[in-house]
Amino acid sequence: MALEECAARLHCHCLTVDGNGRVKPERLAEFMRNAIVDYAIPKSRLDKARARDAKYKSGSAVAALHHEAIGTFTDLSNTGEGGEMLLCLLAERFLKVPQVLCKMDLKTDSRMHYHGADGVYASINEDGLLKLFWGESKVYADPTAAIRDCLTSLAPFLVEIDHEGAGRNRDLILLSDKADLSDPELTAAFRKYFDRTSPLSNRVEYCGIALIAFDADFYPKDKSKAVADEILSAAKDEMQKWMKNVKNRLGVEKLESFDIQFFCVPMPSADGFRDSLLKVLGIDK
Repeated sequence: MALEECAARLHCHCLTVDGNGRVKPERLAEFMRNAIVDYAIPKSRLDKARARDAKYKSGSAVAALHHEAIGTFTDLSNTGEGGEMLLCLLAERFLKVPQVLCKMDLKTDSRMHYHGADGVYASINEDGLLKLFWGESKVYADPTAAIRDCLTSLAPFLVEIDHEGAGRNRDLILLSDKADLSDPELTAAFRKYFDRTSPLSNRVEYCGIALIAFDADFYPKDKSKAVADEILSAAKDEMQKWMKNVKNRLGVEKLESFDIQFFCVPMPSADGFRDSLLKVLGIDK
């Protein structure tokens, strides 16, 4: 949904209701666990593992990457990595914008977070303009606080003028060296956009993909049955508040003119989502 007088669009994704009227956040956590290599492992490494498995009629190479990917996640109870991974899955599967810099592959300590954008995504339009999407996610109980902190964190990646001291400069250097599109020729062509000696370096538009996951009280409590249509109706009503808050914050951060795809993911419990993901990954304490 477009925001009036802004270039941003807001998307809302609610949890599904099963045939017995139950909402099961654990199913989302299990889906994310099964897709973990798509997020945490560079595409070229995953392609090589798939090729090896096809050659030997095995699944061991991809299985090994799955365990490696799990090992990159922190076991900290307040981790935001679940939100970062959910952002990646929605960016690639819903927006069809691929991840080009795998931040989890850059971590040197599983208990430390990578300092930089929560992922970098890219697409090239028909005029050869590279749209570079900086990712930012927040998983909070309160949607208003999540919107504020998410856009405050995203803003420097978009509004700062390019220079060596810009907050995004480290990520741009990494893109010029570690961007991974799985195809070597495409990757080499893509990296030219970050070579300051190349004319293509001026053909980059900075955009954003933002995600907030937060508590929503329209999900059923205890063992009450959920009705999908009622959840959808309640979410549509609440969206008006979220849209107003997002638009106001875009104004505060001077982001009205930037292409930002903003995902709202209401959940029964933001903390419960984190706990469920750590549990299915087998790294909860």
